[in-house]
Amino acid sequence: MQQFRPTLLLVILLLSFLVLLSRLFQLQVIEGRINRILADTNRIQKIKVEAPRGFLLDRHGQALAINEPIYEIEKPGEKPEIISREKALERQAEGNDKDLKIALKRRYLGGETFAHALGYLGEVTAEELTQGKRDLRGYVAGDWLGREGLEAKYEELLRGREGSELVEVDTMGEIIRRMGRILPSPGKTLTLALDKNLQETAKTAFDKVTEGKGKGVVVATNPQNGEILAFYSSPSFDPNLFLKTDDRRELVKIIQDEENLPLLNRVISGLYPPGSTFKIVTSTAALEEGKITASTLINDPGVIYNGSFKYANWYYTSYGKTEGEINVVKALARSTDTFFYKVGEMVGPEKINEWAKKFNLEQTTGIDLPGELSGFVATPEWKEKNRGEPWFLGNTYHLAIGQGDISLTPLGVNLMTAVVASGGKICTPRMLKIGAENTPYQADCQEIGVNQKYLEIIKKGMIGACETGGTAFPFFDFKPQVACKTGTAETGDGKNTHAWFTAFAPACAEASAGKACEPEIVVTVLVENGGEGSSVAAPIAKEVFKEYFKED
Repeated sequence: MQQFRPTLLLVILLLSFLVLLSRLFQLQVIEGRINRILADTNRIQKIKVEAPRGFLLDRHGQALAINEPIYEIEKPGEKPEIISREKALERQAEGNDKDLKIALKRRYLGGETFAHALGYLGEVTAEELTQGKRDLRGYVAGDWLGREGLEAKYEELLRGREGSELVEVDTMGEIIRRMGRILPSPGKTLTLALDKNLQETAKTAFDKVTEGKGKGVVVATNPQNGEILAFYSSPSFDPNLFLKTDDRRELVKIIQDEENLPLLNRVISGLYPPGSTFKIVTSTAALEEGKITASTLINDPGVIYNGSFKYANWYYTSYGKTEGEINVVKALARSTDTFFYKVGEMVGPEKINEWAKKFNLEQTTGIDLPGELSGFVATPEWKEKNRGEPWFLGNTYHLAIGQGDISLTPLGVNLMTAVVASGGKICTPRMLKIGAENTPYQADCQEIGVNQKYLEIIKKGMIGACETGGTAFPFFDFKPQVACKTGTAETGDGKNTHAWFTAFAPACAEASAGKACEPEIVVTVLVENGGEGSSVAAPIAKEVFKEYFKED
């Protein structure tokens, strides 16, 4: 037994050695290649290098959306610590920057002034990565994605292409060597058609008139090429709130505000009865269909009766007075409802609807923003099908003055006005400055097929509305001359009215027409439940015109 024990121990040691040797052979020879790859994977890491998002500039090069560097100290298993730029530079100078990460954070310089135009950023969702196949386009969890506005529309141009860096790390995960880098490709900087000063003027004027509590729109365009010069929807929100990850209480309030709907882009997604601004279309239809001429006179009795129903003119309702016999120019200047009741009866709802289509009021405009809604103009067929009721003469009366079953976006009303300003064409509205670098658009304008002489008649009536005796008294002394149309649209509750004002300038009489009189800007203002267009919406527009035509 004493001789057996050393021999048994030797055998055990020999077997153990063989097991270790075979395991070593397995790890280094059989599985060596795989293990080397795994070791390199742990030792060599690929770090994503964020691509700077493209800036958004106004038409004069003033920054509206930029990127700011954020300095973070990464802590394993903990939330990164944000430090100041000065402290980050100190760490770099001391060589203590291995855990320092520099990220780029979007900043919207105008805050809520430009929110509905620019949009905002949000983190990509798991659903977007899978069902939306965003992962195939290089997105990963934690990436930011354009939401609404220009950020969403031009996501692919603004995003750029991320880069990467290969680094060697030690067992603690700290970088000990940088092995190579693929530089990111920055996103495109886009120049917008928006005028920063004009936009700020629009917001300031709107807030002043409505005491900062109003709902509505100010939109201004160039009728010659469709460029959007101002685009303000109220109430608004601060898009910077969507980038905060620590305290989101303010953001939640905005999202849950169902009374004011600050996230609603009222310029392109708000639908309202256009009121008397629609008389532009009714006048065009009547002239084009030969139902009236510039000299046709229609008497204003103050009230028109149809059976047990009565349809009054605002002048009679407010002052107990009538206009007498007037033509279309005077009717536009005075916004005489009874004139257009009769004209609507002459033309008929079918032809009014036909011309509304030619003005593109029942389609989206094609603006380069997501979320646009098309307008709606009722027909007898629609009422029969959806209401189970026949079309009455009273429906035609209402339609002729922009009431009843009709709803347009403020941008739609603006483009309707631009048809008169441009001499009969509709230009696709563009948020990007046409012809600027990185702009994928050129001016896209189409004639709608209206006789120029009829547009001159309508323009004359609109000029009269902004002169002494017209309905837009804030513009009686304004220079250059303005052509305008006021509107006070009933909302259906019998108490409140939407205040409308739409106008263009310069506007000269036909005899003095020329390049100097070519309209440059169309401004449309809507104040929800604001009252009368002449006293509420027109003063807001006046401030926008003053800013646009100010002397340098």
